[in-house]
Amino acid sequence: MDQKDKETVIEPEVAAQSQEDIEAAVDEVMKKYDRESNVRIWEGTPQKIISILCGLFSLYSIYVTLFSNKMPEYRLNMFVGMILLLGYLTYPIKKGITRVNYLPWYDILLMVVGAVPFFYFAFNAKSIIEMATNVTENQVMVILAILGILAMTELCRRCVGIPILCVVGVLMVYTFANVRFGKVIYDLFYSATGLRGTPIDVCAKYIVVFIIFGAFLERTGISDFFINLANSLAGASAGGPAKVAVISSALCGMVSGSSVGNTVTTGSITIPMMKRTGYKPEFAGAVEAAASTGGQIMPPIMGAAAFLMAEYMKIPYSQVALKAILPAVLYFTGIYIAVHLEAKKLGLKGIPKEELPKMRQLLPKVYLLLPLIILVILVSTNKYTMQKSATIAIGATIVVGLVNKDSRLTPKKFWEALEAGGKGTITVAVACAMAGLVAGCITTTGLASKLITIIVNVSGGYAIIALLLTMLCCIVLGMGVPTTANYCIMASTCAPILTNPKIGIPVVCAHFFVFYFGIVADITPPVALAAYAGSAIAKAPPMKTAFNATRLAIAAFVVPYVFAFAPQMLFEFKAGLGTGMIVYQVISIVITSLIGIFGIAAGLNGFLFKKMNPLFRIALIVGGLTLLIPGPVTDIIGIVLVGGSYIALKNSAKKEAAIAQ
Repeated sequence: MDQKDKETVIEPEVAAQSQEDIEAAVDEVMKKYDRESNVRIWEGTPQKIISILCGLFSLYSIYVTLFSNKMPEYRLNMFVGMILLLGYLTYPIKKGITRVNYLPWYDILLMVVGAVPFFYFAFNAKSIIEMATNVTENQVMVILAILGILAMTELCRRCVGIPILCVVGVLMVYTFANVRFGKVIYDLFYSATGLRGTPIDVCAKYIVVFIIFGAFLERTGISDFFINLANSLAGASAGGPAKVAVISSALCGMVSGSSVGNTVTTGSITIPMMKRTGYKPEFAGAVEAAASTGGQIMPPIMGAAAFLMAEYMKIPYSQVALKAILPAVLYFTGIYIAVHLEAKKLGLKGIPKEELPKMRQLLPKVYLLLPLIILVILVSTNKYTMQKSATIAIGATIVVGLVNKDSRLTPKKFWEALEAGGKGTITVAVACAMAGLVAGCITTTGLASKLITIIVNVSGGYAIIALLLTMLCCIVLGMGVPTTANYCIMASTCAPILTNPKIGIPVVCAHFFVFYFGIVADITPPVALAAYAGSAIAKAPPMKTAFNATRLAIAAFVVPYVFAFAPQMLFEFKAGLGTGMIVYQVISIVITSLIGIFGIAAGLNGFLFKKMNPLFRIALIVGGLTLLIPGPVTDIIGIVLVGGSYIALKNSAKKEAAIAQ
């Protein structure tokens, strides 16, 4: 058996896995790396009660976002109070509790004591508002505020994790040490600058409806459609399963909004396929982790952070989605090229065509995309509000689900979607509440201006140094912190640093910069949760998988620097620029960026037609980087380096093949 045959042999342990084994493995991995999967076990009547409560919460949330004209103090406190109740009913005090229908007395106490302050505030909002800062002179009101914050903090530990609590804890200690106690309590609990700030407001107004939309969409069978579509498009090409992973994860990830969840869900199918094809386990796990993480930057949904970005940047959500298109294309193109070159280097083949779904079989199912198409049209035309657009899309999803014979939306599935939407909101809402506390501490202490002064002084006013420091902050704070919370923290702390006149990064570019680096924390060592989840399914070394994922996702580390200095990549153009020039700039930046990503991917992989020497690798990487920087001089240098290397390697490979014959 030659080397090629050895590499493409089917691994016995992978081939022998049954569907039950895969589902069990998926469940185990999710519980290990995803806190949202460590939930209480309810059965029988208690399970039905919890299901009803979660479903009613989803219906209530849709109703409030569409029709309620109540003041924010009532609406948001009711929302947070319900989140606390559902959160303690869902998440136990620690992992691994398998006792059925078990809710200990201390959790009941925490649940009630924690929710009461928010409900009390909601029903007495007018009188509390009239009291203003004098509210903290009442000891009972102070105690209620402390209990509410502590209960939310404990729920955060259970369902989000420790990392964000470390950030919150340090900031709160700093705040209480530097600001009067009563003012801190008022700002963090009773004002709109703390726990009830922008993040939780956006969550209650927009995000919850989109989470419910995603839950309904999943039950139409769209994930299976995406995977089959990816198989049909790329499964037969060299190293097909890895390309399937890239395409399907991009499509599924934009709906799920969870890099770990998407890695495990689609990875349970694609990773064994990649291993059977001949990819090394650590590479297979890395491909899935990198592609799944990128799902959060994929328009139109982009996880939940896109709505927060729109709020922070004060631009329509449709513009956020539009500006994200080119960077997302470059990200996934880079991964796709990398897996193609790896397949060529290893001599891997694709899946036999007879085993793949036929496009003619999938075309009748294309109506499954209708809810997404409707959502994009409604949001981009600004005909309705975002929440109303999402609600209409939910209605379209229900219709599609009723039509789909293979995965028909039954009354049971309908309620399961509402239940899943309610449960899915808990973690995001808690993370948003914690982000509000962070923002509140920064506002109360004036820490943002102090950080700006420090970074500006350290960077000496050089934007590249400020960007490097910001990148490190985003990656460190993003380790184990959900994307939404990480972005909120970065938007409050680091984005203002970059937009400072002495640094001079445009507002949109600064926010996209921190958004991107908050996301790639999921695949960046040492705490790369998505990569670790992929390694668990692939049975590969976690750290090797994380480093491979980082290499594959190199575009996510390069592109943010490019659009920081060249806003054209985000379709930000100078005022007064003619339509013809705008079209020209868009076309040129798309072409040069794609060629640049190709050069970088080939240089990092070390294979293009043949194994290349270090000089060619350096030339391709340098040429690729210069092509990513808009400008005629850099474009010419990049084309010469990448194009010259491409032609030289192709001719050299032809000569070697001719000699070998």
